[in-house]
Amino acid sequence: MEAFIAAVFFLLITPGPGVLSTAGVGSSFGSHAGYRYVFGLFIGTNLVAIAVVTGLAGLLLTIPLLRTVLLYASVAYLFYLALRIALAGSNIAFIKSQKQPGIIDALLLQAINPKAYVVNTTLFTGFQFSSTPLWQEILWKFIIINTIWIPIHLLWLAAGIGLKKLALPARVQRAINMGMALALLAVVALAAYVGQAGV
Repeated sequence: MEAFIAAVFFLLITPGPGVLSTAGVGSSFGSHAGYRYVFGLFIGTNLVAIAVVTGLAGLLLTIPLLRTVLLYASVAYLFYLALRIALAGSNIAFIKSQKQPGIIDALLLQAINPKAYVVNTTLFTGFQFSSTPLWQEILWKFIIINTIWIPIHLLWLAAGIGLKKLALPARVQRAINMGMALALLAVVALAAYVGQAGV
């Protein structure tokens, strides 16, 4: 079980679309939007885990066309989210009029987030607990994953909110937003590269 806990921690703390966008939403839009966004991610990641555990994700991802559509949808949505973070607070009219990212945005992200599927597949299909019935193992894994998932995402959100609360000059805040968006785009590029290689 110790190896499983370590794997959960390191797989979740490493930058991916979920934690990077969480910090970006906190920095760009503040605490209210940030907490709603994390709540949506939480629901989404558990829905992905259920899809993995029931075999639904594996079944759907055996269809090459569907895998390709999900890949391009995830890249496009992550790019869109990065753009919203990068241009938060700018004077560009079409960005200013947009509502803050919330629960639905986070749910959509997790539904097409490649890292969510990879992490959940790794954790639920590996690291068997000896002499534990399968249903108990799955239940314990859900409990452990969520016990680690929640504080990690709240820490990333707190980091983003902390940057916003510093009341930095507008150009510095824009530079930070841009940096977070670029980090998210780097993950997008990596997802697209890995996805293309696997398709």
